[in-house]
Amino acid sequence: MPKRPTSPAELPKSVPVFPLTGALLLPFSHRPLNIFEPRYIEMVDAALRGDRLIGLIQPEDTSEESPKGRSPLQAIGCLGRITHFEESGEGRYFIILEGVTRFRLAHELTVMTPYRQAVIAAEDFSTDFTRDFGEDAVDRDRFIKMMRDYAEFANIDLNFEEIERTGTADLVNFCCMVSPYGAAEKQVLLEAQTLEQRAETLIAMTEYEMARGGSDRPPLN
Repeated sequence: MPKRPTSPAELPKSVPVFPLTGALLLPFSHRPLNIFEPRYIEMVDAALRGDRLIGLIQPEDTSEESPKGRSPLQAIGCLGRITHFEESGEGRYFIILEGVTRFRLAHELTVMTPYRQAVIAAEDFSTDFTRDFGEDAVDRDRFIKMMRDYAEFANIDLNFEEIERTGTADLVNFCCMVSPYGAAEKQVLLEAQTLEQRAETLIAMTEYEMARGGSDRPPLN
């Protein structure tokens, strides 16, 4: 099995890209995906034959979950590595993508495949390859207080023993990925320059939602 890249220098110059509205992937986090469209079945087949890498990226137009054609994409996405896959008898895949690094979309390629491919650049995100980078700057106590407050607000049961055992970077990134916010907010969380900024951004979003009473809360992604 191809190994997980450990630096920008180990990444391929181009990757298949999967445009998906509202889907956030962050380094070292895991995102399950059900793959059923023929174009993406072929994409997963190709990834499994090769380096298992797929770039998850949001389209600019979020009115469709995964638009067809070459609709414009966001400038920044996250590269994921398939760490688990299951095939169903109905021609579907269930896969789990593990976040590797964020990337900038350099330019899209003209290809014959039904799925899109693009040249990517990850040099600006070299710290994404270090799992705990930036943890010391995060106010962990404040972040966990936000989690407690939101759990009470949304009537969610949380396993705080497990939370205490979880590293700060993993905790922040996981909470961002499962947060009940829309595509625009998810893109802001993805593009936060540091882990501290990502944590503070999520705290601000959550405090704003609780102040408003959660009336406009979108469904969980």
